[in-house]
Amino acid sequence: MKKLQKEIASGDIAPVYFFHGPESFLKEELADYIRKHAFPSEEEAALNTTVVYGQDSFLGDIVSRASEFPMFTTRKVMIVKQFEKVKKQGSKDKQKQHLEQFLRYLQNPADSTILILDTDQVDKKDMQKPLFRELQPFRCDFPLIKNPDVFASERALQHGWEFEPEALKAFSAYIHSSAREIARETEKLIMYASSRSDKKRIASSDVYECVGISKQYNVFELEKALAGKNLRLCSGISLMIMEREGQKEGLMNIIRYLTTFYIRIWKLHSPETRRLPLGEIAKMLGMYGKQEYFAKNYRQYATRFSLQETERAILALQQTDAALKGLEAYPDEKFLLLRLMQTLLSQK
Repeated sequence: MKKLQKEIASGDIAPVYFFHGPESFLKEELADYIRKHAFPSEEEAALNTTVVYGQDSFLGDIVSRASEFPMFTTRKVMIVKQFEKVKKQGSKDKQKQHLEQFLRYLQNPADSTILILDTDQVDKKDMQKPLFRELQPFRCDFPLIKNPDVFASERALQHGWEFEPEALKAFSAYIHSSAREIARETEKLIMYASSRSDKKRIASSDVYECVGISKQYNVFELEKALAGKNLRLCSGISLMIMEREGQKEGLMNIIRYLTTFYIRIWKLHSPETRRLPLGEIAKMLGMYGKQEYFAKNYRQYATRFSLQETERAILALQQTDAALKGLEAYPDEKFLLLRLMQTLLSQK
């Protein structure tokens, strides 16, 4: 994406873009980036941008509108949202005619139009069929965010800011893996931190205060208590998390975090894996950027929890998750939580 942005910034703007994937926020950002560099002002960009929707358009309509010359300017932007839902018109012969017309346009697009075809996720088989197959040279992928910590760190750096390791760990554990939410919350954190300090570093205290995480009762304190095998403290912290976040939602967050915690430990029960360099261990555990700082903790955790304990914990977490999803009757969420903690820290 950085390479594409560099090309656009240099004035090398393509006549056709095929945006593919579910991450709508990043698609909107790139479309705005194209418009910013295609026009001298926001006013001119707004006047010369047309947005249509696939379910309201035929291929022939799209070609006709894209082929029209812009009014009072040298170029225009046309965005077709939900392009994968484009309507089919009339008989099969008519549909074939429209498809051929569209494919001819792709071979020789109008110099005065920047055509952006925006689609959600398209099935791999459909990608090999006519229309989408011919769009492959214009394709830009926008998959869901897999590593919120990396994305948050990069967003902060774009503003000249940096997350401290503990702050990034706290932020990425509590934020949803949505580019829009991560970007919004990162900007909010930067505004909050800038009023406190001019060092341009986001501290864990900023995250706790701005995102609304308790300093004493959060999943990181729970992780420490769990590593110390303190049943009473684990239960108390967990109950307080549920009190703050809601009984069911709080327990679901605990399950998600602890499932990752134990799966990482399980992966490190291989002697060959533990002998890898710390950076390689971090990658294997799905820890990137500043999160690599915590990979050494998991190497220690693997010595505190046996393979049998780890596998029993993963099964207990799966059982609790199934109960929350209605596959097992239970009195209330507190019962599930206390049963889970007892199983996790049982010495049997």
